[in-house]
Amino acid sequence: MTLLRSAEDLLATLIAYPTVSSDSNRALIDWAADYLSGFGARCEVMVDDTGSKANLWASFGPDTDGGLVLSGHSDVVPAEEPDWTSDPFVMVARDDRLYGRGTCDMKGFIACVLAIAPQIANWPLKEPVCIALTYDEEVGCYGARALVDVLHQRGVRPAMALLGEPTLMRVIDGHKGCCEYTTHFHGVEGHASAPDRGVNAAGYATRYATKLLSLEQQLRGQAPADSPFDPPWSTINIGRIDAGSARNVIAGQAQVEWEMRPVTPRDAVEVLTEIDRHGAELLAEMQRRNPKAGILREVIGEVAGLMPEPRNRMAEIACALTGANGCDVVSFGTEAGLFQSLGTQCVVCGPGSIEQAHRADEFVARSELSACLDMLSGLRGYLS
Repeated sequence: MTLLRSAEDLLATLIAYPTVSSDSNRALIDWAADYLSGFGARCEVMVDDTGSKANLWASFGPDTDGGLVLSGHSDVVPAEEPDWTSDPFVMVARDDRLYGRGTCDMKGFIACVLAIAPQIANWPLKEPVCIALTYDEEVGCYGARALVDVLHQRGVRPAMALLGEPTLMRVIDGHKGCCEYTTHFHGVEGHASAPDRGVNAAGYATRYATKLLSLEQQLRGQAPADSPFDPPWSTINIGRIDAGSARNVIAGQAQVEWEMRPVTPRDAVEVLTEIDRHGAELLAEMQRRNPKAGILREVIGEVAGLMPEPRNRMAEIACALTGANGCDVVSFGTEAGLFQSLGTQCVVCGPGSIEQAHRADEFVARSELSACLDMLSGLRGYLS
């Protein structure tokens, strides 16, 4: 069996596990642990507090610090789009394309890693090669955050990490962070004819959102001169405002759902400091009217950005193996910034296009899988 055919078969198996973020990923993780253990990998399944989600940490070679991590998230977004032309959890091949939920985001990369694992097991490794499969990347990178916390506590410092998000095999060494929040406003309902008897959560939510828009304009004027991103400044987006029940009822509840994509950690700190200060002022005003009123900013997910580094061995290796003349940056977030927080040099490079992710008839091209397998096979020359 060719390496590409092995990767296709493994991808079909992975797609058949409907690991939507709202559901358990344990069946896939347990299967992958059994598969890798069969080739001599040291496997650890790290289960979350609920018991329904788990990361897999599997390693080959010497049990030492340093080495390389090949990382992918096991979860996928729901397949609720109405215009799928086939069962999203049954891989279908048409021409050069393989269709199914997660084929490009990002089980295609995982399948390539699993296909190359038998070879890695036989490489005369001077450094460890670890495979990380995480949970809940799509809803806040919770699995990777838990994994990185464990590695930090154990003093494990991988030298390099390759994350296989779909980039059409371009080598990516930078992306903005992504921080998602919902701010809840708890007011006091009443009849609209007597507004002073209530606390209008909708009104305070509107003032909060207006402050966010003001901060967004402020960020436009402080983009770093050498920012490689498009747009070059940190951004804020208000995605959804929900409030009230009827036009003649004082709104008792309201929510503002918003996100921030910081170019630098400093921007994130400044925005949160300022919006929390403004929120405290609004809260004090609300509670003067009724002490039962409240405001709560809920953290949905805070994903660290990946900052380009001037000397990045992982980037040099990936460029040499793919033939790239240099690295690019992307606007979407990944788990790479979390690994970078350990002092690990990271790149994002994987098969498929992000344009195909999160949509009906998601696919990855066989040619992309083949290019990924060539890159992974070439790692031997740098690790053994």
